[in-house]
Amino acid sequence: MEQYAIKGGSALVGEVEIAGAKNAALGILAASIMTDETVVIENLPDVSDTNIMLQAMESIGVIVKHIDRHTVQINARNIHTEVVDGDYIRRIRASYYLIGALLGKYKNAEVKLPGGCNIGTRPIDQHLKGFKALGAKDAGINGGMIVAHADELKGTHIFLDMVTVGATINLMLASVMADGMTIIENAAKEPHVVDVANFLNCMGANVKGAGTDVIRIKGVERLHGTEYGIIPDQIEAGTFMFAAAVTKGDITVKNVIPKHLESISAKLLEIGCEIEESDDAVRVVASKKLEHTHVKTLPYPGFPTDMQPQITVALGLAEGTSIVTESIFENRFKYVDELSRMGANIKVEGSTAIIEGVQKYSGASITAPDLRAGAALVLAALAAEGYTLVDDIKYIERGYEDFDEKLRGLGAMIDKVDGEKDIQKFKLRVG
Repeated sequence: MEQYAIKGGSALVGEVEIAGAKNAALGILAASIMTDETVVIENLPDVSDTNIMLQAMESIGVIVKHIDRHTVQINARNIHTEVVDGDYIRRIRASYYLIGALLGKYKNAEVKLPGGCNIGTRPIDQHLKGFKALGAKDAGINGGMIVAHADELKGTHIFLDMVTVGATINLMLASVMADGMTIIENAAKEPHVVDVANFLNCMGANVKGAGTDVIRIKGVERLHGTEYGIIPDQIEAGTFMFAAAVTKGDITVKNVIPKHLESISAKLLEIGCEIEESDDAVRVVASKKLEHTHVKTLPYPGFPTDMQPQITVALGLAEGTSIVTESIFENRFKYVDELSRMGANIKVEGSTAIIEGVQKYSGASITAPDLRAGAALVLAALAAEGYTLVDDIKYIERGYEDFDEKLRGLGAMIDKVDGEKDIQKFKLRVG
């Protein structure tokens, strides 16, 4: 089983190019099957989640042609089934977007219940509520499948009981070809919601208000082909920004939209980092001891839940006592036990972590419990004294393209290893 072998203690310095946004890509890939014409998607991140989604699409008859590593050409005119039931689809959460896309196009969809990281309860009740409001009377779960059928889909008024990115995107997909006007209230405002809406509009949809809490969708008869480039990944960018903070480094993240990173930049400034912004880049310099702060995760434009493990790793090395409150997912602190093995002083009480800063982390054998926590533990290892082995890096590879390679480009001593022989080689090389 592959691991990351890491020798910590070096400040990371340099520039890093940020890939396309995984969370936008998954919604856009699902949306691409809603036209029979050819769609070209650029800036697609080459990560396991997007590759599994493409595999699922191919399994139902979608023709996928890879133009290059980050560009795909998609044609969905020969879809032969609305049932997506391969076991591989359970490995990603966003498989449920295929329900909205297939329901919107064919009025029929059956998709195996999704998987993804175990970071807490992520019910699909708001998705099903919306599908029913649009006309899918029997939308529900049956035999491990999410099922939705409709004689016709009609525009309606949907008020989401909670802010949810998944349901917001899924209901946009289901309603763009429904008859009449659909209004989604209490909608999620994340950048990837806006990106999916922009993509749908490029295909001829009429979606207005994405990025606000009220989205209005006027149904159209059909969608057409288009070419579209995915936005940069806000969370990958934030992870590298915190890599600078944790390792006392100087990193410029390139190919980003600085506005999407405002809540992350604000917290980095609070804890003592310097920030320089340009049109499409953000530079983070950490030249002094980090300072404590308090942070609470919130829907966009608040501090992202997907950045909570990264800021916790940084605050574990800061002066004084910090408090991190997780308001989105209840299992998001599972990595704290692993971080404690490295010397962190963190006490978790319910949805709150109380962090007493320590002078340093120490290398250890640790396990990535999920995607974002895994990346955060790698940051801790890069700041630690000595050697660290990180297991279950498959989680990290779900959402970070060439993570170890990009870190090496910044001066990190990290290698992907498979077995004791590789580990010894790594130690000889960096020792």
